[in-house]
Amino acid sequence: MEGQFIKYLRAEKRCSEHTIKAYRTDLAIFFAYACPDKSCTDEWPYAEINTQVIRGWASSMMESGISSRSVNRKISSLSSYFKYLMKKGLLSENPAANVPKQKVNKTLPKFVDQNKLICFMETEEYESERDSIMLEMLYCTGIRSAELINLKTEDINFGRETIKVLGKGNKERFVPMLPILADKLRVYIECRNRRFSNLENDFLFLTSKGEQLYAKHLYLTVKKQLTAAGFTGKRSPHVMRHTFATHVLNAGADLNHIKEMLGHANLAATQVYTHNTFEKLKKVHGLAHPRAEL
Repeated sequence: MEGQFIKYLRAEKRCSEHTIKAYRTDLAIFFAYACPDKSCTDEWPYAEINTQVIRGWASSMMESGISSRSVNRKISSLSSYFKYLMKKGLLSENPAANVPKQKVNKTLPKFVDQNKLICFMETEEYESERDSIMLEMLYCTGIRSAELINLKTEDINFGRETIKVLGKGNKERFVPMLPILADKLRVYIECRNRRFSNLENDFLFLTSKGEQLYAKHLYLTVKKQLTAAGFTGKRSPHVMRHTFATHVLNAGADLNHIKEMLGHANLAATQVYTHNTFEKLKKVHGLAHPRAEL
């Protein structure tokens, strides 16, 4: 049944492979806890699983040092699985529905200060040119790692200066392309086409062998570039997304416009960046106000 659930996530819910992997891992951990003697999840005694068992699982994870955020995600994965079983008529109620969520301490999104961002210059080497433009694109558009990796050359519209992005749930959106990014993309695409003149693969970013780029390469590239820039915080493609959102918000961009560019389903997900802006305002206020030194 777990295998059918994974197929359901992929075919009907259209979850990303990253999300599907997380579901699979979360369910395997729960199976091992709740039914350690069962080697096959199809033999699972669904009716024996109740809210108390799931609460015990949550408590055991907290005691082992797993973060509240991760515990909540695992319970959410389990709840989704039980909803699927209810849909199939195998359960009459969801035993995870009444499990209280663990309190999560709010953390502000990490972002790179503008003075830490370096200018990525064009080069004659394909790999260097590719890595340079990927960083520029992450910062100029705020798109997700998976969205960047799945871009195709046909998604770049130089006439309209837009990039077509396929986001979560296969939802398309168009992100504006700054003139500086458009100029660098033209140079990169020329370099790409020279390197792979007879290649039918139309993904925008390719490995040195002409295959679609993979997530780990992008992560290592971002980490290397931000380390070279002297940034000592978390260095990942998602930090560049946070940096984009924080900088354009600080510059006065409308929150709803930022929401559309990021591809958020609701405004609440975007509003977290206002906290960074408020923290900056507090710092300025603390330095500038005459009463600050009293």
